[in-house]
Amino acid sequence: ERFLEDGDKVKATIFFRGREMAHPEIGRRILERLVDELRDVAIAETMPRMEGNQMHTILTRRPQTGGGKAKPAGAKQVTTAT
Repeated sequence: ERFLEDGDKVKATIFFRGREMAHPEIGRRILERLVDELRDVAIAETMPRMEGNQMHTILTRRPQTGGGKAKPAGAKQVTTAT
């Protein structure tokens, strides 16, 4: 969570060895559980995917809600008539 709060991306990787390659669904469940536990601070940029003997996902910081800039109080809308 510390890296995500600093605005960094996090790559979570699971390495499969030998007969572990026969059960990639276990690794997928682990990574999906990680994404679910960090749901309030992060979103998955990529869902868990297998590359060779590794499965990984990339997490990024959840965008702040209501982040639009407020207009200054003295700002007026100018309209011109043509």
